[in-house]
Amino acid sequence: MDFRVIQGDIAAQSADVLVNAANTSLRMGSGVAGALKRAAGSGLPKEAVAKGPVDLGAVAATDAYDLDAEWVIHAAAMPAGGQATAESIREATRNTLQTADELDAESLVMPALGCGIAGFDLDDGGRIIAEEIAGFDPVSLRDVALIAYSDEDYEVLQRVAASVE
Repeated sequence: MDFRVIQGDIAAQSADVLVNAANTSLRMGSGVAGALKRAAGSGLPKEAVAKGPVDLGAVAATDAYDLDAEWVIHAAAMPAGGQATAESIREATRNTLQTADELDAESLVMPALGCGIAGFDLDDGGRIIAEEIAGFDPVSLRDVALIAYSDEDYEVLQRVAASVE
């Protein structure tokens, strides 16, 4: 499926689904999780933890609370206190897309799962995510955006996406 790369704060985006780069405990700390937690209010981290822990590569969907979305999908691309792997990023991305489709979502904004604090190289991780999105055959999902916060990360994801599409 087609997708686009955007730049900004994921917590400020409007979509049916916003994706949290989670670990298997589903405890929301810093980075993407921190931004979503601050904007959504206290209900989001409480519901997320109540749905965890999950297996590596698995996802859990919660309400989006005060975010401009219907759901947050928490994608566990890294173990709690550990590092992401190519396979965990691939599975978390695939499960995120499938779950969004099962929720009849039409739009989704996803960060580079497993990159950043999870330690996986953005170039390699972005390529895995872009390949999974490009190869996904949706039922309801129509608008998927891969989001980067910084200028540098945006440029990397733009380059990687262009090489996959």
